[in-house]
Amino acid sequence: MHFADSLMTAIRRAGNPVCVGIDPRPEDLPDGFLDGFPEDRPGVARALEEFGRAVVDVVASKVPAVKFQAAFYEAYGPEGVAALHSTAAHARVSGLIVLMDGKRNDIGSTAEAYARAYLGKVPVGDRFEPSWDVDAMTVNPYLGVDGVSPFIKVAAREGKGLFVLVRTSNASAREFQDLVADGRPVYRHVAERLAGWAAPYRGESGYSPVGAVVGATYPAELAELREALPGVPFLVPGYGTQGGSASDVAPAFDAYGLGALINSSRGITFAYRKPSAVARFGDDWRAAVAQAVRDMVDDLAAHSTTARLRAR
Repeated sequence: MHFADSLMTAIRRAGNPVCVGIDPRPEDLPDGFLDGFPEDRPGVARALEEFGRAVVDVVASKVPAVKFQAAFYEAYGPEGVAALHSTAAHARVSGLIVLMDGKRNDIGSTAEAYARAYLGKVPVGDRFEPSWDVDAMTVNPYLGVDGVSPFIKVAAREGKGLFVLVRTSNASAREFQDLVADGRPVYRHVAERLAGWAAPYRGESGYSPVGAVVGATYPAELAELREALPGVPFLVPGYGTQGGSASDVAPAFDAYGLGALINSSRGITFAYRKPSAVARFGDDWRAAVAQAVRDMVDDLAAHSTTARLRAR
């Protein structure tokens, strides 16, 4: 399968472009959740796995995709990495598009090893087997084409995708991404190269498996980049907790409500921490997560072309 075609099919099937970011923090887990696990590092890793699996079970029938932030699992060492692997596999079995957010960045054989690890297969005796087997990953393009082409090669061969950092959502993004070189900001140079990388791999949907990370917190730049990158799917962080609104992300979509995944992490996975959710759902944290998804879907539909996805 072609990644972008599979992604667009999943978005149509779900009727929305929401990507739930799973970034588990022990201190923010539901009250009493940690009490059922040993008070050691492996115990916390097990708690993160159980929480992540529970979130997957809540959202699997409601959204097309989930995104795992690797750092929150890697912080708990080998057991944390095992928890991440198990939870990501559970998400794939549950029918979700699975993104791994690790922002890998290297060159040559090292970049190829990263790409094989997450998107491809590795040699085991006389056969090749997948290791992580996720659907897509995030890639940092700072090293230039040498750091991106190995990922594109493996992704194209395996039917997987990648999202290249172009205009990120963090406040200090301007420190480098807005620097002007040859009359244009650096992020526009990255976008221009990305357009060339993506074009040869477009699928039947018209979109490429080579996508772009473009933050919701810079709506003018998002609109500018959408025009500059036709056929490039966007992964858009920054909605909700970081300040991006549904109106801000509206330019990311085409006329049919396709072309982008809008990520929300804390706003969904920790929705039960909001006073309004506590008042409405009490200790039923799963219900709070489910309602947060519905609220985001409604918000996007009210302010963008994603309303057309519901009419299908």
